[in-house]
Amino acid sequence: MAKRKILAVMVAVLYLCVPACSRSGDGKPEEVFKQVPEIAEIKPSIPVKIKLKRNGAGEYSWELSGDDTEKVLQADRRLKQELLKERPK
Repeated sequence: MAKRKILAVMVAVLYLCVPACSRSGDGKPEEVFKQVPEIAEIKPSIPVKIKLKRNGAGEYSWELSGDDTEKVLQADRRLKQELLKERPK
């Protein structure tokens, strides 16, 4: 019998609190969460990964990987400029 009374009190409290919490001053329900599509579409940029290799003759080669093609190509150009310069003899 005591369990039923406790259960009835809990249901009554929930019945009274839930509508009171969802009401706003002007009668319209407030939006709690807004999803902004511009923010939802932003992905973190992953940097270009470079695996640099050097053989016994002192020549370099590399493997590039990444999500942004333009950044991969830019990294390739920079590596060619820096590593493939003609070395003084």
